[in-house]
Amino acid sequence: MTLPLNPAFAATEPPPVMEARRWIEGVSFPADRPLINVSQAAPVDSPPLGLRQALADAALNDPQAHLYGPVLGLPALREEIAAQWSATYGGVITPAQVAITQGCNQAFCTVMATLAGPGDEVILTTPWYFNHKMWLDMASVTTVPLETDATLIPSAEAAARLITDRTRAIVLVSPNNPGGVEYPAETLAAFRDLCRARGIALIVDETYRDFDSRTGAPHDLFADPDWSDTLIHLYSFSKAYRLTGHRVGAVIASQARLAEVEKFLDTVAICPSQLGQIGALWGMRNLRQWVAGERDEILARRKAMVEGFKTLQGWKLLGCGAYFAYVEHPFDMASDALCKRLVSEASLLMLPGTMFQPEGSAAGKRQIRIAFANVDAKGISEVIRRLAAFRA
Repeated sequence: MTLPLNPAFAATEPPPVMEARRWIEGVSFPADRPLINVSQAAPVDSPPLGLRQALADAALNDPQAHLYGPVLGLPALREEIAAQWSATYGGVITPAQVAITQGCNQAFCTVMATLAGPGDEVILTTPWYFNHKMWLDMASVTTVPLETDATLIPSAEAAARLITDRTRAIVLVSPNNPGGVEYPAETLAAFRDLCRARGIALIVDETYRDFDSRTGAPHDLFADPDWSDTLIHLYSFSKAYRLTGHRVGAVIASQARLAEVEKFLDTVAICPSQLGQIGALWGMRNLRQWVAGERDEILARRKAMVEGFKTLQGWKLLGCGAYFAYVEHPFDMASDALCKRLVSEASLLMLPGTMFQPEGSAAGKRQIRIAFANVDAKGISEVIRRLAAFRA
């Protein structure tokens, strides 16, 4: 007897990173050509020593670190986020408008659960972040693709033509995953104005904001005194402080929205990880200069990637920033088939554009995402060399 399966889950694609990892199972890589894994956008190094010591001290000496905490997160962390975000963006954010989640993926799922249900529509730019699409599929929410041109920058005018009476939100990720591009402040303001006029939410995921190449605030959305009537902001502490395993993210939204968020979080996780929150708070208070150094290193790797692709005949760099290069390959084959061949023939693990585009997308078949944040300049040079040497 086969037990029932929610048809929405049956229709959802498997997790792309896990799928790609299966491509290397049982594969032997030559000693002179070890595997270079540029498939996942996550730090692999441990947090800096001071942060690890803060975690250890809390684990050993703070009894509260092992108990349930407030559903919406530690008050001290919510206060710190509100204060720092207000200063950075030149706006007013209160602690009551901040909620802590178990990573930014949970932040997205939580917010979306309060916004959209079966039969509703949400607009995602393409190429999209696959976990966003997966949640919408599992929730029986229709994903409406907003195609971008060669710049990978979405158009609010094009989005306006996609809005129906079932549209509940538009989702933007900047710096973008998978495209790497940084959305201009004017683009984000145009989407804010559109969403406000049409009575829908604008969700801005800034997981990679700490590695934005621009100085100063990347937008002025929070400077709008009425920002909370339209904007929902998402953030992750995983990248800036290497806290991926501790799962700490944040939602910044209206207090009324967070009252609904609390229902979801209490049902799913009860509270965010206490130790993770302690680590994030310590990082916010003590690691500003360290994070600046991490940003400089990522920008140096970005430069190496840009320079490297100038030498690759036939390849095209569509976008590059934060942790990602999004590229177009020159071969007469779909990107998913090409990426599988690159594993065995070049010892490179990358994700094909088919994982970031609607099924059957011609663009997706030509595109590949390269997550270069864990590869130093020497490693990036080797990636470029192997791509140059590959023959289809």
